[in-house]
Amino acid sequence: MTDQDPRLQRDADGTLHYEGRRLAHQDEPLADQGLGFDITTMVTRRRALGALGAGAAVAGLAACSTSSSSDSSTSAASDGGSDSTTSDGEIPEETNGPYPADGTNGVNVLTESGIVRSDITASFGDSTTAVSGVPMTLTLTITNMEEDNAPYAGVAVYVWHCTGDGLYSLYSEGLENENFLRGVQVADENGQVTFTSIMPGCYAGRWPHIHFEVYPDEASITSTDNLLATSQVAIPQDVAETVYAEDGYDGSTENLANITLDSDNVFGDDGGELQLATVEGDVASGFTVTLPVAIDPSTEPGVSGGDMGGTPPSGGGPSDGGGGMGGTPPEGGTPPSGASDGGGESSLVGNNLVGSR
Repeated sequence: MTDQDPRLQRDADGTLHYEGRRLAHQDEPLADQGLGFDITTMVTRRRALGALGAGAAVAGLAACSTSSSSDSSTSAASDGGSDSTTSDGEIPEETNGPYPADGTNGVNVLTESGIVRSDITASFGDSTTAVSGVPMTLTLTITNMEEDNAPYAGVAVYVWHCTGDGLYSLYSEGLENENFLRGVQVADENGQVTFTSIMPGCYAGRWPHIHFEVYPDEASITSTDNLLATSQVAIPQDVAETVYAEDGYDGSTENLANITLDSDNVFGDDGGELQLATVEGDVASGFTVTLPVAIDPSTEPGVSGGDMGGTPPSGGGPSDGGGGMGGTPPEGGTPPSGASDGGGESSLVGNNLVGSR
């Protein structure tokens, strides 16, 4: 029985705790408390070990956060593993970029029937076009910091990212009427959402990444006024190098060689410490990408409209009708409605100059 475990403490009202944390599942043993609980336990123990050997721990964590490719690329190529780690703490608020299709700059795919799906490799609705690339299974574990990092069951998570060529559906030239690599999942009792997709490419000026937004529930996804958090997942360098050696990722190897996590305009403030995913697998069978995402509901979320900046990919951009599934590009490559006129750091998506995202 759970209450017979000598590692547990019971307070005055009978509630069970472990290491000062309330058990989310009072009738279940420690081993069945869920992934979010396990991650917090692992991080707590890591911190304790760090206190005994701070100098060595700091050096080790620094090596992990910079994802040195000299040894790890061999590991990713041979056994498909990545020892990239994340530490606990609130997920940083990041820009949603100029290609979110969440209604902030016109097009809103979140109002479309079919957006709630786990497999996002193909378009839905009027098109069934599918993208190719190295398979990826993405799992985000959402926890509620106001509830001692208990699983944040029921929240809705919207995920989107670029193709292997660095292009975005609904915006890039020729993809205005496609909506692949976009989808929503509702977190289960463990706070987890899982998506089937492909590994994203690397375009000039940005570290390989995946965007996501978190909403209170499925019913609230149609408006960013309801957002709980907006952030991005960083792909470890060793894994990216392995993926980009494959067909379908033209230019990604060169683009990755010209940027680091520290120089990236999104992850550069802390090297992606809380956003660097753990990745396992190989090219043949695909990679599993996981990240714990701790959210404080009291934090004011932000959609970086002023920082989105830049010109959409050639031929891209939402229509003036707002909420449409595609649209004619503004003549001369004008930024989408709601985007800034520039001023952010510039980089390339596909073959087109865009701003910070």
